Amino acid sequence: MAIRPRIGYLVPGFPGPTHSAFWREILALEAQGVEVVLYSTKPPPPAQQVHGWAPGAVARTEYLGQGGLSGLRALPALPWGELRGAEQGFRRDLLLSLGPALALTQSAARHGLRHVHVHSTGRVALIAALSERMGGPSYSLTLHGPLSEDGPGQNFKWRGARFATVVTRRLLAEVKTVLREDRPARVVVQPMGVDVARLSREHPYMPPAPGEPLRLFACGRLEPARGFQDLLVALRRLLDRNVPASLRIAGEDEEAGQGFRRELEARLRDLRLVGRVVLLGLVGEARILEELRHAHAFVLPSHHEPLGVALMEAMACGLPVVGTAVGGVRELVTHGVDGLLVRPRDPQALASALEGLVRTPERALALAVAARERVEHGFDASRGAWTLMREMGLRPWEEIEYDLPAMPLPV
Repeated sequence: MAIRPRIGYLVPGFPGPTHSAFWREILALEAQGVEVVLYSTKPPPPAQQVHGWAPGAVARTEYLGQGGLSGLRALPALPWGELRGAEQGFRRDLLLSLGPALALTQSAARHGLRHVHVHSTGRVALIAALSERMGGPSYSLTLHGPLSEDGPGQNFKWRGARFATVVTRRLLAEVKTVLREDRPARVVVQPMGVDVARLSREHPYMPPAPGEPLRLFACGRLEPARGFQDLLVALRRLLDRNVPASLRIAGEDEEAGQGFRRELEARLRDLRLVGRVVLLGLVGEARILEELRHAHAFVLPSHHEPLGVALMEAMACGLPVVGTAVGGVRELVTHGVDGLLVRPRDPQALASALEGLVRTPERALALAVAARERVEHGFDASRGAWTLMREMGLRPWEEIEYDLPAMPLPV
């Protein structure tokens, strides 16, 4: 009987409300015959475990903890030579990571793990790097956003990695520029993917009929950087132009509804949008799919966005999308072909793009079809699994390296 390859898979705060792509990648790995041992630092609060698969994921995840006196035994593993002149916060992160790193080392030995993939370059990457220094498994990284957002010690975290993936070409350029010789020999572009089979329509997409209100859906954490305040202004402008429309937003702020959500609620009252806008709060992926199937268009007006998995999910569901020309979104959406891109912080341009979908329903339909094709052929979750397996030597190297072609910018 053939022995199944076994790898570790480390995600911070798993399974959180934004972790569907990770779960689909795990399932894709297992479908390819890989046994996955799941690790995380600590589970998210129960209120954030919104997906139907979350209880099963919690039950099979080993939580490494957040530090403690147990890590003092691992003090010899600290990179003492690098502490002089270290970035602010690096020493603290090292001390907090010792206990979890020791726990990872011991667990990997019990499971016979030789490699762990880390979906972050934050503190969990430091945990994996320290574990490797303690004699634990080799590790690899995936970078999901700018290096500056993942804490201090990036050079140390990357230097020992066996390989790394980045979700956009933009991030690849940053890694090459910032890390230089400290990056691993293999750094490849591999976006996170979605389950295109699950994200499908029960019925063909239909744009709004003449006179029918435009049903808009948006999804993301309620925070200023998501640009939902701009979307409210754009909706008001649509209504003032006699374009009937409604908006539903799924997501919550980091203060369980007591933070930026309050600002959005005040803003929609000021804009006379009560009854036109519904803030759904945190919802699971089944509800997200229901909302996508019911909407006429998906909108994500972010001020910055590393890639835009929420856009990807909407596109997979055959829905016209309107996003902003920021970050990696321009590598996902080709303006005018499989979606529309506008400048960030520009409610006027956003309203005009949405009105165009109403005035030219044939364009909305064409965008919907092209969006599905774009994700189906380029962003299925199995592609990320194949890349990880290839880089770990579990698939032939002769396979095509799935990279992203250069995308034209919107005019």
